[in-house]
Amino acid sequence: MIEFNQVSKSFAGQDAVKNLNLHLKEGAFTVLIGTSGSGKSTTLKMINRLVEHDSGTIRFAGEDIGQLPLLALRRRMGYAIQSIGLFPHWTVAQNIATVPQLLKWSRLRINERITELMTLLGLDASLRDRYPHQLSGGQQQRVGVARALAADPDVLLMDEPFGALDPVTRSALQQEMSRIHRLLGRTIVLVTHDIDEALRLADHLILMDQGEVVQQGTPMQMLTHPANDFVREFFGRSELGVRLLSLREVRDYMRPGEPVAGEPVAETLTLRDALSAFVARQCLILPVVDGEGRPCGNLRFDDLLREEGNRERDS
Repeated sequence: MIEFNQVSKSFAGQDAVKNLNLHLKEGAFTVLIGTSGSGKSTTLKMINRLVEHDSGTIRFAGEDIGQLPLLALRRRMGYAIQSIGLFPHWTVAQNIATVPQLLKWSRLRINERITELMTLLGLDASLRDRYPHQLSGGQQQRVGVARALAADPDVLLMDEPFGALDPVTRSALQQEMSRIHRLLGRTIVLVTHDIDEALRLADHLILMDQGEVVQQGTPMQMLTHPANDFVREFFGRSELGVRLLSLREVRDYMRPGEPVAGEPVAETLTLRDALSAFVARQCLILPVVDGEGRPCGNLRFDDLLREEGNRERDS
């Protein structure tokens, strides 16, 4: 979907990105992460030409973006940022409709799209005529994502979209983005400095430093097969075990059958969250239910401690 071939960019004589080569697959959730000044935001902004690259080639769906009309390119790419950028004197509905109105969609089609997106993003219909200052931070960010998706873009670009939110709201929106990605199958490229957020969301994770790619791959590959000491230190040697738990689900360690009493957990819950449940409930066995809420087994605390070497599903 998006290809970088020997792409470079500098500002005031300082390299921001150097000879970048990337292949971002269609339908993948790609996350760019790295230290401050690593070039990750510059890389994202070059995709929709908010920043023009100095050399090399960037292709979108096989076409050189430099040869595409700028407005046509950007209308195929939704863009969501941390500051949200909602128009303060426009209602929620008007903000979501920004791009469809520019594309001269019919009023009926626009209204249907607003309703569809508000439902998708968990925005109550009563918020439709409210203004941004009447919304919580999380609601504003959901409206921002809805606006970015309004014209049904091929790609959704997101630059630190949840950085200003409190941890609870941030976690809820991360879950929403994972759900939306599964439902819509859109190509998503997200920039974040939050390691746990990157590991939670990414299909394809790209770690950058000083304008170059240090390593890329699945989150599991990055944690279990780091390319060098920089990668090991970035993801935290001492926190490796906990982060690996966040990449595995209860069903990977569940014992089928053997129903037990107690409040159940979902089979799709991460082992990291299951560990929290063990501690909070002060128990050693958790009953497990499937997506329909039916008992399907149990998870034992001791099983979290067993050898994981042969269980790397993503290796």
